[in-house]
Amino acid sequence: MAGREVESLPALDALLASGQPLTGLRLQDLDLRHHEAELLARTDLGGLVVLGGRLSPALDAHLRAHHALVFPTDPHAPVDPYRATLYSPDELYADLSSRGYAATPDARAYRWTRDASTHRDAFATLLRAIHDDSITDALDEFVDGRPVVGVMGGHALERGRTAYADAARLGHRLAAHGLVVATGGGPGAMEAANLGALAPDDSRLHAALARLAAVPSFRPDIGAWAQLALEVRRDLVPVGTVTHRADRSLGIPTWFYGHEPPNVFCDAIGKYFSNAIREDGLLSRATAGLVVLEGAAGTVQEIFQALTPLFYAGTGPDQPARALPPVVLVGQEYWTDTVPIWAAARALGEGRPLGDSLHLVDTVEEATAVVTARLGREVGP
Repeated sequence: MAGREVESLPALDALLASGQPLTGLRLQDLDLRHHEAELLARTDLGGLVVLGGRLSPALDAHLRAHHALVFPTDPHAPVDPYRATLYSPDELYADLSSRGYAATPDARAYRWTRDASTHRDAFATLLRAIHDDSITDALDEFVDGRPVVGVMGGHALERGRTAYADAARLGHRLAAHGLVVATGGGPGAMEAANLGALAPDDSRLHAALARLAAVPSFRPDIGAWAQLALEVRRDLVPVGTVTHRADRSLGIPTWFYGHEPPNVFCDAIGKYFSNAIREDGLLSRATAGLVVLEGAAGTVQEIFQALTPLFYAGTGPDQPARALPPVVLVGQEYWTDTVPIWAAARALGEGRPLGDSLHLVDTVEEATAVVTARLGREVGP
């Protein structure tokens, strides 16, 4: 029982009704006020850990008196550091239509990271770290062993461009093969891939692309960019409906890049304060492969961060040989001439298993074929 997480009130109801001991449990982000009488009657609380949530002073004192640990939060923090689930687009953009982007939880969280009064405050730093650990836990539960393909690309790609439609088509085709399409969760190519993965069919994807072109970029007005996208999303997936692509569009953005707002075309959003943890969280989960569209410095960094564990994979005496997930760069001229990193990647793969996993193609159709050809094989870093 020790270490078991209880993340919902129905789960807590079942646990209390069973009479099982509470010792060692973790109650994460729960409103305990309606269970106060039951919990005040219990004394088997040693090692119980209460992570955030809501409870009365009397219950707080009772838990502590019986050797439970109660972790507090900051009521002024713009996020719940102990949250048990990933974000939804509507949650991050709450109050957008009535009060503007600056009033949304997303914008307030970014300002919190930049606030000089909390930037080096030990408690605020701790809460941000706990938040990111909670997001990692929620990501594990969301993915839960399903094949994930990462799609990387630049945030500056505008709606209405051919390359944007190509990225959306890529996401749509990958999701149609049962893959979870995970991106950095921002605008540009990331938004397009998430849009494609979310769209239930080709005709509605094409209609969405046409509507979105009316606001090509998040600059200079994030609010207008996000508001149109939310309207398009509601038409694609009306509230209360479930598509055959449910839970196949995942965004993993960061507040480190405050100029990159999250896109709304995700079934769930794992937004981090730490960009380093966020990047590792995305790349390490791309068990079915990585497709890299045109991008700049951030995309190049992600390429080599993905190649590093693959470079060492299968080379140790205790490491069995196995097929590695493919890394597919899309755009031969771009990756050989404009941003010439293909030669470096190939040199790193020479004589290693990494070499067989590297691919340079020109179209998203070719990229989809490479990734889906590996679906029946065992892949892993």
